[in-house]
Amino acid sequence: MDSVSILVLNGPNLSRLGKREPEVYGSRSLEDINKELVDAFPGISFDFFQSEEEGELLEKLFHCEDDGGYSGVILNAGALTHYSIALRDAISAVSIPVIEVHLSNIYAREEFRRKSVISEVCSGVITGFGPNSYHLGVRGLMGMLEVS
Repeated sequence: MDSVSILVLNGPNLSRLGKREPEVYGSRSLEDINKELVDAFPGISFDFFQSEEEGELLEKLFHCEDDGGYSGVILNAGALTHYSIALRDAISAVSIPVIEVHLSNIYAREEFRRKSVISEVCSGVITGFGPNSYHLGVRGLMGMLEVS
């Protein structure tokens, strides 16, 4: 694989990072996290997309495959993680690897957050490392793609 292009896909409420419950999610904004990824991985081409709308996330996943060009997806689905069968089905409908990431440790939180309906169809799961979860997700994806 000559060049690596990754879509970082973020779901509902992630636009509020840095403002929403900083004791849980930290003080960095989503824009901060995106910039840190670009700086940390200069050899990778990143695209970033965030939406509060489930359907927009599904369409973006389908475009990744239909339009080509992406090596994989880093996905923080936010609350959709816990109940979106539509998102689960969309992930299983595409052939590119999707890595599920979460800022907080979902298994150490409220009972309803401990179940991910998308984990079974994702290529890997990173949870609980704050903004570094995205970095670990990229490293995991690179390992899967056997890219240094």
